[in-house]
Amino acid sequence: MSFFRRRTFPEDIDTDDELHDAVDPELRLRTVRTAASTIAESIRTEQRVERRKTMRKKGSHFFRRGTEKRRTDTADSGAAAPAAHIPGARRNVYVNYTPPLDEVDNDGDPIVRYVRNKVRTSKYTIVTFIPKNLYEQFRRVANLYFLALVIVQVFPIFGAPSPQTSALPLIFILTVTAIKDGIEDYRRAILDEEVNNSAVTKLGNWRNVNQPKDPRSWYEKLLGINPPGKVTRGVRKLREREAGEGMDIVLSKGGEERTSVSTMPVNDSNSEMGFYGAGRKLDDIQSVDSHSYPPQENKPSWGGGSGSLSAYQQSIHGRSSVGVVDYNKRVSGLARWERTLWKKLEVGDIVLLRENEQVPADIVVLSTSDPDNMCYLETKNLDGETNLKPRKSVKATSSITSEEDIERISFVLDSEPPHANLYLYHGVLRYKDPASGEEKQESVTINELLLRGCTLRNTTWVIGLVVFTGADSKIMLNGGDTPSKRSKIEKETNFNVVVNFVILILMCVTSGILSGYLDSKADTSAKEYEQNADPTSSYILNGVITFVSCLIAFQNIVPISLYISIEIVKTIQAFFISQDIDMYYKPLDAACTPKTWNISDDLGQIEYIFSDKTGTLTQNVMEFQKCSVNGVAYGEGITEAQRGAAKREGKADALEPEEQDVQLHILKQRMLDKMAQTFKNRYAQPDHLTLVSPKLAEDLADRSSPQRQHLIEFFRALAICHSVLSERPDANREPYRLEYKAESPDEAALVAAARDVGFPFVHRAKDAIHIEVMGQPERYIPLQMLEFNSTRKRMSVIVRNPQGQIVLYCKGADSVIYERLAPDHDPELKAATARDMEAFANGGLRTLCIAYRYLSEQEYMDWVRTYEAATNAINDRDEEIDKANEQIEHSLRILGATALEDKLQEGVPEAIETLHKAGIKLWILTGDKVQTAIEIGFSCNLLKSDMEIMILSADSHDAARLQIEGGLNKIASVLGPPSINAQQRGFVPGAQAAFAVVIDGDTLRHALSPDLKQLFLTLSTQCETVVCCRVSPAQKAMVVNLVKEGRNAMTLSIGDGANDVAMIQEANIGCGLLGHEGSQAAMSADYAFGQFRFLTKLLLVHGRWSYQRVADMHANFFYKNVIWTFAMFWFMIFNSFDATYLYQYTFILLYNLVFTSLPVIALGAFDQDINAKAALAFPQLYIRGIRGLEYTRLKFWMYMLDGLYQSVVVFFIPYFVWTLDIAVSWNGKTIESLADFGTTVSVAAIIAANTYVGINTHYWTVITWVIVVGSSVVMLVWIAIYSAFPSIDFVDEVVILFGGVTFWASVLISVVIALGPRFLVKFIKTSYMPLDKDIVREMWVLGDLKDRLGIKHRRERKKESEISQHEEDYSTPPIPRTPITDGSPRPTAPLMAGESPRPEKLEEGLYDHRGSPSPDARAQRTASPSLQRLSYYSVSGIPAPSPLPEPNRYHAYTRNSARSTSYQTEPPMSAVSQSSVTYAPSSPTRSAPPSATLQVPGARSPRPTTPAEQYEMRVRTPTTEQWTGYTSQHQTPLHTPMATEDSYATAYDGYDPGELTPGPHHEPEESWRSSTYSYSGPHAL
Repeated sequence: MSFFRRRTFPEDIDTDDELHDAVDPELRLRTVRTAASTIAESIRTEQRVERRKTMRKKGSHFFRRGTEKRRTDTADSGAAAPAAHIPGARRNVYVNYTPPLDEVDNDGDPIVRYVRNKVRTSKYTIVTFIPKNLYEQFRRVANLYFLALVIVQVFPIFGAPSPQTSALPLIFILTVTAIKDGIEDYRRAILDEEVNNSAVTKLGNWRNVNQPKDPRSWYEKLLGINPPGKVTRGVRKLREREAGEGMDIVLSKGGEERTSVSTMPVNDSNSEMGFYGAGRKLDDIQSVDSHSYPPQENKPSWGGGSGSLSAYQQSIHGRSSVGVVDYNKRVSGLARWERTLWKKLEVGDIVLLRENEQVPADIVVLSTSDPDNMCYLETKNLDGETNLKPRKSVKATSSITSEEDIERISFVLDSEPPHANLYLYHGVLRYKDPASGEEKQESVTINELLLRGCTLRNTTWVIGLVVFTGADSKIMLNGGDTPSKRSKIEKETNFNVVVNFVILILMCVTSGILSGYLDSKADTSAKEYEQNADPTSSYILNGVITFVSCLIAFQNIVPISLYISIEIVKTIQAFFISQDIDMYYKPLDAACTPKTWNISDDLGQIEYIFSDKTGTLTQNVMEFQKCSVNGVAYGEGITEAQRGAAKREGKADALEPEEQDVQLHILKQRMLDKMAQTFKNRYAQPDHLTLVSPKLAEDLADRSSPQRQHLIEFFRALAICHSVLSERPDANREPYRLEYKAESPDEAALVAAARDVGFPFVHRAKDAIHIEVMGQPERYIPLQMLEFNSTRKRMSVIVRNPQGQIVLYCKGADSVIYERLAPDHDPELKAATARDMEAFANGGLRTLCIAYRYLSEQEYMDWVRTYEAATNAINDRDEEIDKANEQIEHSLRILGATALEDKLQEGVPEAIETLHKAGIKLWILTGDKVQTAIEIGFSCNLLKSDMEIMILSADSHDAARLQIEGGLNKIASVLGPPSINAQQRGFVPGAQAAFAVVIDGDTLRHALSPDLKQLFLTLSTQCETVVCCRVSPAQKAMVVNLVKEGRNAMTLSIGDGANDVAMIQEANIGCGLLGHEGSQAAMSADYAFGQFRFLTKLLLVHGRWSYQRVADMHANFFYKNVIWTFAMFWFMIFNSFDATYLYQYTFILLYNLVFTSLPVIALGAFDQDINAKAALAFPQLYIRGIRGLEYTRLKFWMYMLDGLYQSVVVFFIPYFVWTLDIAVSWNGKTIESLADFGTTVSVAAIIAANTYVGINTHYWTVITWVIVVGSSVVMLVWIAIYSAFPSIDFVDEVVILFGGVTFWASVLISVVIALGPRFLVKFIKTSYMPLDKDIVREMWVLGDLKDRLGIKHRRERKKESEISQHEEDYSTPPIPRTPITDGSPRPTAPLMAGESPRPEKLEEGLYDHRGSPSPDARAQRTASPSLQRLSYYSVSGIPAPSPLPEPNRYHAYTRNSARSTSYQTEPPMSAVSQSSVTYAPSSPTRSAPPSATLQVPGARSPRPTTPAEQYEMRVRTPTTEQWTGYTSQHQTPLHTPMATEDSYATAYDGYDPGELTPGPHHEPEESWRSSTYSYSGPHAL
């Protein structure tokens, strides 16, 4: 069957061969490793896809030849519908054109109505706030239950003591939550209002036939408000504000000038209002102020042409002389430009945009100030990119320059319906030629469309037609609705509430049945003593009433106070996050801002991070770092990728950043001095020079060297071959200061590098390109520009040089250029340049190959005719142009290659490394091309050379399936079948072979189809990382949703542009970066902060704490309500189950309100199981959150059973005390009343509950002590106070109970017996079955972890402060106080005098033949600049010792073979491996099993450190040098008392990377500080 199926499509012959290139004979996808091979493979796959598309199109033409004649003129002119079907009806937008009768109603108004341009990102309005918010809150099952209870208590038959009081807690929590939600949403609404009230200029006194004559709604007509033509208050205020600053609007193209005078003021008030409020200073995002876009108010010059920049742009097609403008048509001349608000714009309006204004809606460009009808768009607010995007006007309307011209035009725009694809638009402009009367049409594409939110640059004015408004605009369609997010624990709480509700029903049903049964028994004492006590005479009805009464009595088992407490706790947690100085970004004056307060615990469970690239991982700043000219490489810079690779290989000290900076500065100065001696470069900007190479300057200066001419030709090509625009910002004061505006930052960086080396591009006119070559001006005549696109992967310019020769310069991807080299090209030069480019690419640099060829006059003239015919072609125009380009772009000769670095944000590689150690996978979702994303992946160490990288690029559904299945086969052949065990969530870096997937947007579209998405999910989730390129905002959200729903994984999205909003809202947690690119992402996010690196502290510290706190708080809350409620239930046994209250009613009211609420709130708000610095030093601890091990149903049931047991204890111990003998108080009064007994039980239960919370608290502060102890004391004080007031059921209790031993002994015994099992279990688990966090905690409290992290002990700080008051010359060097601004642990400080482990008690045999350095030596090491290094993410310039660990000397396997043999370079922790390992080392040479290790960060060594310079959990043995001097004086080895035996039972020694095999020798220079606590017995980690 496959034979017949394949016969149908002739292009499949080619497809089969190429699919075999990607998939091996065993159906496994081929993989690549290095950066250069990955980029090359990605280019090859794209070329294969393009060839398959071309073949398929040719085949389809072949089979459709018989139908060619049926094509209509519409199709011929390019008006065919796009291939992908877009749902919805196409819209016709009419301009001075009467709509057909079938599109208007009886009144002549259009039938189709379009949405307003007003947008709303807030969830609520004034009308919908109360119902919608109540709906959100009553999604909680507990709230519905409490509402039902409140309603029941209103009826007196059920015996509720105070129905009004019982409603207060529910009203309180609903009110507090509503206020919090209202405040959050009000901030969004304020920003919406600011955007909607931004100013824009539109054409007034002109009829827009696309809108009804009276657009008001029925109620506005009924009330007579806002009549048509009335100027609204907002517009009037805007015009009054601008009244004094009006000016005439002069619109002109080139030298041709036309004036249109407006009676309305036209100054730019919009410039103070950034898109989505970017221009104001917000309360919740303090950073978004003056640096936001658009820039602050500017008043452009309106007289004259299009500015100095736009006149330079080349254009193939000339401007139409008339087009749609009918100059013979008589017009009224009443139309005038007028100022209005964004929200007033409608579809069909004509708007005037000026330079630096933002685009208020999706607009088709009708005319521009540029003589070639070009305009330039900055898309920072959309995608975070700073490069300019060129757009052009529709040719038929390009002659419009005034209001009168607009009145003379008449056309209809047939537009596609609104959709979310930012890169696709298809419309047709139909009009009647005024000269001939012939019907004509012109295709309108995305190149003629300006998208809402972008900014107009380098163009004096643009006239446009509004096509899509408000919610229909592409940016809003990509945003989606603002979601209501709920945390994972909150959702799980619903299950727990349901369980408790079931328990409550069982208790009440039991009580009701037994009450009815006992009530029905005759001849009981109740007939005598309880006459008329039953509510009715029916036993069944009485049982039902008892059932409802028990619901009221036992309602505390479903804790309403839990929700109040959670709101309080999460508000406190949000406050702490916002106040964290380590996440404060000084350049933007921005702290981390939590915008959604109720999901902080989700931060501790994130498994997948989805990140944008541009502006999130990178700064979007390009630096020209290296180049290769004539086979000689130049450039001394070091990239982040090189640093990361060197660190992994153990060469970190050879690449010290500080030393690099000093050396580069020296080399740069030498280079500048040499160039200054050689020639004069007036345009040089030395501060911006990034290509540092003294050898380059020397070769340029050496006139006898043949290399000099090669360099001149190379940089001359860089100065000529581009589409950059030059401008002089301040021509009067700085006439030689040039700035470049380019379509991409790559081009600007190349031209700027040529400028700074002595080859500045000075000026572009229509007929000349002016450059300088080493101080000498040169003029080239531009003949043709062949533009770059993602298919061609190259650009060329053809110029006539000053000698009259025609030269073609070409730059592009190396594989594309090499295919087009001359057959007789020098093979050595090709090989040398290829080697250099591969080295550049592997260093994380973005490479381009530069080539040239000379053209004869005849060849050029022949080609021009071919090219012009191709550009004028109607059918397959793009293909014809490509064919014409191929005819001229051949026989090239290499000039050299360039290498650019896309600068990463500070600390990104280290942050990614830390997140990986925490078990978190990071995916990149970017709109950039594949090669760019791969380069950034290698730069930030997300992709590594030891990974197997799979590139998925397919143009069909079947090809995508084949590649995905091939990838699965490849992974399965190495790792085996995939595991779906939830306990295996989170990955361990280096534990197994690493895979990565790179996929483009077209392939992703197939991969996300219903029948492939599960396969793609299985493939991608087995990889360490996935890079998705060329993806739309909607696809980003689909990928996030696929992982979130398909794997039930916790996801976090982080981005900085409006194109990231969809994925930010889709993820469980959305993070937006504040920055220069606008604030849309930050406004839509749950957390907004300044830098990507802050994510480490947000997740590993605050997230982990929040998760741990909320999990413990939930469990303790359910426990304390069980112990309280079940004690009352046990009392039912002794009162015929008639719902009599055991406790005095005030105790029931105050139990959850006062007596026990604060300890659990303190636990949830302030508890820390380990310190923040320890949490960052040991990121592996985070994996328990990924696996959800802190809040499990088992934990819930254990706490519930513990509460049940304790309720038995606190009830029956006082019960037996009371029943075995009547207790008598000290004053002779018997202790026999219900109040006496109930108060004793309640006191025991309350003290037990508070103490239980105390036992579960890890971090005791003054607040914790006061709250835990104080809550119980307040309860005792309440007994004394309430006893002083007369009451029926609480008389003299303080006198009766507090004065005797019986009460206190009952309470004490009850509490001890109740809490004893919990205490014993906690002790045994911590001592004999410790979790990793328990070990780290013990190292912190009892060991030297504080010393290793550079933190002084409290006692030592106090002692130092006392000594420093008396001794100014205290010899101990102080701990460096480096201001940490990013959440990294403080730098390590060496051991100081008085801080080392006390040697007089070291255990015998532990440190033989070792000595301790003197305090002076330690001080010297501490102070030595060569030994100091900045903290990982610190933005401070203050050097400090590193927090990185010493090497591990005694691995069981060598460093070189670690990855290839066991895929385990870093031993996993016990929490990761889930196994218990025991061993008993007896000699220094014996190595510990990798899975039995706990690695601790250590001090910086004076020698070069090793591959393990990273946050590893490792304890190291001090070296021989440290202790030799000491044991010579003291023969008895000693042991430090700072640690217990158990805490370091599993510690093992390290290995030296210089030693490939473990050995017994300890070199003196290896390590100089550490402590190891040894133990010979077996222990489990």
